[in-house]
Amino acid sequence: MKDFSGKLAVITGGGTGMGRELAKQLVEQGCDVAICDVVEENMAETLRICLEIAPQGISVTAHQCDVSSEEDMNRFRDEVQEQHPRGHINLLFNNAGIGGGGSFINDTREHWEQTFGVCWYGVYYGSRAFVPLLVASDEGHLINTSSVNGFWASLGPMTAHTAYSAAKFAVKGFSEALVNDFRLNAPHVNVSVVMPGHIGTDIAINSGKILGTPDAMAMSDEELNTARENWKRMGADVDGLSNDELRAAILQRGEDFRNNAPMTAAEAVTIILDGVKEERWRILVGEDAHNLDQRVRSSPEEAYESSFFEGSLISDGTLKE
Repeated sequence: MKDFSGKLAVITGGGTGMGRELAKQLVEQGCDVAICDVVEENMAETLRICLEIAPQGISVTAHQCDVSSEEDMNRFRDEVQEQHPRGHINLLFNNAGIGGGGSFINDTREHWEQTFGVCWYGVYYGSRAFVPLLVASDEGHLINTSSVNGFWASLGPMTAHTAYSAAKFAVKGFSEALVNDFRLNAPHVNVSVVMPGHIGTDIAINSGKILGTPDAMAMSDEELNTARENWKRMGADVDGLSNDELRAAILQRGEDFRNNAPMTAAEAVTIILDGVKEERWRILVGEDAHNLDQRVRSSPEEAYESSFFEGSLISDGTLKE
């Protein structure tokens, strides 16, 4: 698929970050777009932006949807078919994701399964709902967002990271298995698995909203005590911080993850869309992703040992070489 003009793309998690940038760049290239998100105000802002920049005749629709619910995903599919009556789609970006449920031992089962549900079942339900519409097209492409945590299940030696990593490994394996499945049974459909490194998005902030975690400035003293212990387990020196100072630090951490990333969401999406046009099934995004991939491949048995982290700085989920 060398040109997106005249095509129809479906994007999950289109409210912010890479989902919003996917919608913007595709619209600018003449592609009709249907986005979904669970946070309606974020989705409305993406819709507003896209309608402002859309060339004449381009259709953009927005749909409220919890991707971890198969019922919601099927409703989203039906709405897309009704509002974009083609009988097919050309591009499906299973992009939605949240972070959470880091510890299988200490975190609640509810948060663990909610994170896994969005990050894995969102991809599975999205594919079940929309892949038949890709197959119904003359040319289609499925793009599943995994992560560097789809081949390296860690944020560093002091941070548990189980739900997100398990889901992203599942996304990677599913996508790789579809390479041959599509070649055998739907050769006009391609698949790509996207594995970004640290990209400047609001995932750290939005995840708390979706998981029901209070805003940092609204945390109770009890919730702050839990957060303080979590930070201490990660090696942060927070004993000298007052509760108000800790609240501010938690808020700043989410903003820093977005603002201090080595790559913007717009830059990441350009790489992803170029990879789709080049029909690459494996799309690493960011120098940090390429570096980490090489290191894990060169010494897989050492990937979770302290020696693996020598010469690197692991901070807030970022690997800097």
